[in-house]
Amino acid sequence: MAQAAAVAKPPAPPRRRRASATPRRLPYLLIGPAALLMLGFIAYPVISVFYYSLQEYNPTKPWRNGFAGFDNFVKIFTDDPVFWDTLVFSAKWVFVEVGLQLLFGLALALIVNQTFVGRGIGRALVFSPWAVSGVLTSAIWVLLYNSQTGVTRYLADMGIGSYGTSWLSDTSTVFSAAVVADLWRGVPFFAILILADLQSVSKDLYEAAEVDGASRIKQFWHITLPHLKDAIILSTLLRAVWEFNNVDLLYTLTGGGPAGETTTLPLYIANTSVDAHDFGYASALTTVAFVILLFCSIVYLRLSKFGGENK
Repeated sequence: MAQAAAVAKPPAPPRRRRASATPRRLPYLLIGPAALLMLGFIAYPVISVFYYSLQEYNPTKPWRNGFAGFDNFVKIFTDDPVFWDTLVFSAKWVFVEVGLQLLFGLALALIVNQTFVGRGIGRALVFSPWAVSGVLTSAIWVLLYNSQTGVTRYLADMGIGSYGTSWLSDTSTVFSAAVVADLWRGVPFFAILILADLQSVSKDLYEAAEVDGASRIKQFWHITLPHLKDAIILSTLLRAVWEFNNVDLLYTLTGGGPAGETTTLPLYIANTSVDAHDFGYASALTTVAFVILLFCSIVYLRLSKFGGENK
């Protein structure tokens, strides 16, 4: 009987696993302080800019400070020819710089993607300018363009040009000189991103194309470029925003001169706020620049079909 009772005894229920000692929300609690700090550092300046754009705020003229409404914006579009000049130059600067940087960056990426002796050193030399700060880059090119000790001096020694020529003070050469200086720093950015994407292209595609008799140009056009589409779109968008906001290089090289020939909209904003102390009007200019960049970015991403399938 005892044995039958023991046999008929139902099995003990399985033990429940102990709940994890780490609650699911712990990761969010850990990153919470950093996220709040980042939100504060980003949100507060943005909100401040929008607030001051509706104010008349000049610390040197406190008796004029107060609510201005949309007067600053009305002045921008109706009574400020400098705004339109700087906006046109900013568009020209972005178009030329991004286009040339993409072209040379793509060429360099294709070159250093090949197998050759000293490829590691070659890649390091190609990418090294990107590690140099904007101010240091400007200082290097200021020395190179110096009329007494720079490139123009050595060209004059060879009979090309004349002594005392300064490319940065001549309205006919200052734009080209500034473009070359920024190309030296910007081309590696495209080369790095495009080279990273080139590493993921399957070699089987090129081998199959060679078997089918496709030339190098056709391989580049039908295999390489479609694969690089998203990388090119993203890199050009990022670089366009950075070039539009370029202040350090142009400020150090030319200061916006000569005769305002190289004054971009952000440089105009910097001069308005720092030199003229008109922070209300500068905030309104910043708000307009933000809206322009946001609108152009959305249109560019829509037209380029970023992230879509390649046909």
